[in-house]
Amino acid sequence: MAIALWFYDACIPINAVNSPFFQKAIDQIASMGHGYKAPSYHSLRVTLLRDAKKDVQLVVDSFRNTWAETGCTIMGDGWKDSRQRPLINFLVYCPKGISFIKSIDASDIVTNAENLCNLFVEIVEMVGSKNVVHLVTDNASNYKAAGTLLNEIYPTICWSPCAAHCINLILKDIGEMGTVKSLVALAATVTVFVYNHKYVLNWLRKTNGWREIIRPGETRFATTFIALKSLHDHKDNLQALVTSGDYKKFLKMNKGKEVKQIVLDDRFWNNCLITVRIMGPIIRLLRVCDTDERPSLGYVYEGMFRAITGIKKLFRSSERLYKPYIDIINDRWDRMLRKNLHATAYFLNPAFQYDTATFSTHPEITNGLLDYIESKVDWCSVKNLTREIGMYREREGSFGKKLAIFTSKKDRPENWWKLFGCDAPNLQKLAIRYRHNQQKRSYDPVDYESIDKTEFWVVEEEQEGELDYEELEEELEELPIHGQCSNSEQLEG
Repeated sequence: MAIALWFYDACIPINAVNSPFFQKAIDQIASMGHGYKAPSYHSLRVTLLRDAKKDVQLVVDSFRNTWAETGCTIMGDGWKDSRQRPLINFLVYCPKGISFIKSIDASDIVTNAENLCNLFVEIVEMVGSKNVVHLVTDNASNYKAAGTLLNEIYPTICWSPCAAHCINLILKDIGEMGTVKSLVALAATVTVFVYNHKYVLNWLRKTNGWREIIRPGETRFATTFIALKSLHDHKDNLQALVTSGDYKKFLKMNKGKEVKQIVLDDRFWNNCLITVRIMGPIIRLLRVCDTDERPSLGYVYEGMFRAITGIKKLFRSSERLYKPYIDIINDRWDRMLRKNLHATAYFLNPAFQYDTATFSTHPEITNGLLDYIESKVDWCSVKNLTREIGMYREREGSFGKKLAIFTSKKDRPENWWKLFGCDAPNLQKLAIRYRHNQQKRSYDPVDYESIDKTEFWVVEEEQEGELDYEELEEELEELPIHGQCSNSEQLEG
């Protein structure tokens, strides 16, 4: 009870008990026995804080050895504080973990590419230019220009925008299409009405298996489509509600009548299902890129290809129907994510390289790999590297072992390369160093056992009559085409 009273008196957030250090602190206090005196205000503010900083510095210093061995990625996370000041947090990722380096008030430099580049140079030198293989930042034009300038100073360092952010922008663009925006507005009308009327909400909560309706977040564009799926899951309950005698009193209200009309409109539910199915593959790719579980770099290229395949499959390869969506995806891919780094990551991922049924042999892959090697690798190593690429592709030496083939989809690529890349040391070093991409907090966990299965990326087969394709064609007839078909069509093949 004493601990609880301390929490309440000091206004400590209750979720503080979820800290991994909470139980350790309790155990440590218990081990000290009766009469233990808590640390003083001065100790917590000065002495113990200084000791904690030293401990953290030792951890960061231990990471530095890994930075030199495997390379690392610098991540620039831009945000605004309560005073609307643009701040940039710099973090360094390596296989051992993520460490915070520095936080900058970028008010005076954020709009100027040259000043941003100078800031990036400062951070790179702090980490060690020979250790850094990748810089990930926002995809705004000033960051892109600064990344280009940085590459001129350090040719071996790649710059790329955050893949998860770019995929979020794809979802944003699709969410702004006329038909999708209208559908979301109707769904919001239903959701807002339900949560603004306690009687309606309590009626629904009494139904069997009720789960709260997910509402769209302001900054997470994926939640718009997740909310549509959540609403569709409640279709039967909502229709039962508006046709029940308990709902009659709400029919005296204009909103009540409108909600009933929406809920009983089969076309509305059909559109919800269609939209959810379309966006499923893209959201799955976002989950892969937006997770802490493992580096996502080696999955971006393949994930984009499979997402496009899933959308085309949904529309039964009818170009007129899938084109508006594919054009949006291709536009973002061409402008933001089409990087030699992603092609290289795809080529050096054994899960894809040794899957002869699905591996893409398009020239873009090989050209991206070769361009990356030309610009990033010491020319003294190129001769051996090209020979080792042939060994890797043809499964020669250690790559030809049965265990290597068997574990190509089971092990993480970086672990696989450490184990089976011994006969190709130059390629092994390249494969391990490039793989460390940005790690993001995941709001929806991923089943990584399923990532390398095509079915994970492709929408489920529809039941007969579940989607009305004639109606779908009519509704999409006047959809705006966002740009012409780009050279990303090679991804679609």
